[in-house]
This record gives sequence, C-alpha cells and structure tokens, in this order.
Amino acid sequence: MFAKTFGCVRFIYNLMLSDKIKHYQQTRKMLSVTPAKYKSQYEWLKEVDSLALTNAQLNLQTAYKNFFRKKRVGFPKYKSKKKSRKRYTTNNQHGSIRIEDGKIKLPKVGYVKIVQHRPMTGIIKSVTVEQTPTNKYYVSILVEYENQVPEVELHRFIGLDYSMHDLYVTSEGERANYPRYLRRHERKLARLCRWHSRRKLGSQNRERMRLRVCLEYEKISNQRIDYLHKKSYHLAEEYDAICIETLNMRTMSRLLRFGKSVSDNSFGKLREMLSYKLYYRGKRLIEVDKWYPSSQLCHKCGYRNRKVKDLRIRNWKCPSCGIEHNRDVNAAINLREEGKRIAATTVGHTGSNACGEGVRHYDPYEEIAHSSMKQEAPAS
Repeated sequence: MFAKTFGCVRFIYNLMLSDKIKHYQQTRKMLSVTPAKYKSQYEWLKEVDSLALTNAQLNLQTAYKNFFRKKRVGFPKYKSKKKSRKRYTTNNQHGSIRIEDGKIKLPKVGYVKIVQHRPMTGIIKSVTVEQTPTNKYYVSILVEYENQVPEVELHRFIGLDYSMHDLYVTSEGERANYPRYLRRHERKLARLCRWHSRRKLGSQNRERMRLRVCLEYEKISNQRIDYLHKKSYHLAEEYDAICIETLNMRTMSRLLRFGKSVSDNSFGKLREMLSYKLYYRGKRLIEVDKWYPSSQLCHKCGYRNRKVKDLRIRNWKCPSCGIEHNRDVNAAINLREEGKRIAATTVGHTGSNACGEGVRHYDPYEEIAHSSMKQEAPAS
C-alpha cells in the first residue's frame, strides 16, 4: 500500500503538471485541476488515500507560486520514479490518524507497528510517510499544541565564526574540532561504488551493492546529525544569546570550490538547530549580516585591515595597537560584540540588524515527532 501510494502521488503530480503546461501553451491561461478529475479515467487512483493525492496537488501549486514569486526558483519539474523521494502526506480527519498501543493508524493502511521517538501531546494535524533508500520507513507526525516560551534576560553572549575545517570557532577561542565524517569514509565509499558499478544491471547482486552504498551514506548522515545535536544542545544550555553570520553555504560551496568540505560539516543545519533550541529556552539566535567585516576589524581598537580579505592570512598584527590576532577568534569576538549591539537595539525576539534585515527565529508552532516503522523480515 505504501509503494502504491508513492506511485500514485508521483503519477498525479506529473499528470497535473503536464496538463497545466499543455493548457498554458494552447490558451496562455493557468489551468486549475484536482485529482478527482482523473479518477474516472484512472480508477486505480481510488485505491489510495485521497488526501495524499490532494497534498500532491497543493505541492504543485506551491511550486508554481514559488516560481512566479521568488527569485532563483526554477520551474516545477517532473518527479522521477528512481530519483525522487518516496513520500506522501495525509491529514487527520475525525481521528483517522491516531497512536494506540505502540501502533499508528493510517488511512487506507490500518494499524502499523512503530518505534516511537518520544511521547506526544496535542492534536495530530497530519503525517508524512517516507521510504529511505535503505528501505526503512519513517512517519513524521505534525502536532498542534499550546506552548508558552519563558523570557530570559540576555547575559551570556558568544560569537561563532564559521570554520571549514573545525565547523566553528567561538569568541572564547574554542574550536568544535569537527570529525569530518565524510572524509573518513571516502576510501570505503569509493571501494563500494566501484563494486556496485561492476555488477550487472538489473541483477540482485547490483541491488545488494546499492543497499551497501546507501547504508554507508546513511551512517555518515546519522553521525553528522548526532554530532550537531550534541553541539547545539551544549551551546543552547550554556549561553543566552549566540551571534552568528548569515552565510549562504550553497553559494560558498560553488564559488570557492570547497563543495565537499562545506557540505560535510553542515553548518547551515547547525544554525537551524540552534534557532529552535534557543527559542524553546526563551533565548536568542542573533544573525549578523554576512557583509559585516568581522575578520578585518581589530576587536580592541576597531582598526580595519582590508588585506585580511585574503583567506590565506590566518594570523595578522594590528598596525594601530600592535595586538596579534588569530583570524577566526578575532572574527568570532567581533560577531559577539556586534550581536550585543543588535540585541540592545531590538526588543523581544524580533527586530532589525545593522543592515536592516530582520533577525530570524524559528517559531515552533508545532512539534515534529519522528517514528520509525517496524519492518517484518522477508520470508526466506
């Protein structure tokens, strides 16, 4: 049933996208369609959850809106059977989705055993079922609940400067010493990929090797996420405000040709974790504009050394006051001081920074609980 739903959701998305394109080419007008229009022609669409098909329609509408309203967002693309993510979303209506005795009830599926990540409180709004490349099934549950965030006075500030090798350097001189999990597994991944490429197309041996490659990538991802959760938890517990730059990691990976190193440490994911973990504690994540010259300014006298634009300069001496600086630690201290200035000029959890951009915060209106479904071993 899961496989059938994945296929139907992908099919209806591609079919509606195709009809929209053809209609626009003929009439120069937008076509508004619903999945119900196609059920008479494709009766097997009635076998799956209707709300899963409706959510596919909403996803297509969102893709169109993003294309017309946002910059640098491409036109909606067709979903591939092999490359697209296998997932669907359905909504809770009159208790159609509920958790009872270690099982979750899903529309058109019934009760399925789960390994629940944590207990939940509130009203279930929707669930998203997903199959990973390693053939594991996960369900993400969207829950609405009331939450009052306590207000905390900001006393302890810290600045984090991005470091490609160490993940970040703090204003106190500490380095994260990121283990670089992808680099550690490179040789094994290369060997597994070679073995996979030598297997015959369509054979069971090739499928087994594909699973081994996917499992290795999954292990790297899990190690990285676990490390980031521990670091973000420690920072959120120790400090009241964390000052960080609004860096565009995707652009950095493309322009500077450091794609593998930038993607390996997932600094953007760390920033996202810090945002919601600080919010839950009534604290703040203060984002300093990326054009703020944190590396060029002397944190003692304020002298700006424009030569430090060169990334090869890791240590420099201030010509004004004569203090020797480590590039990363000096930048982190400047970020901390700029964050204090922004916090003094803003009220509450929102406001404007020095360049007129809003200080962004994650507002957790809902709670996401991840549960993994138990899989029965195939019969031998």
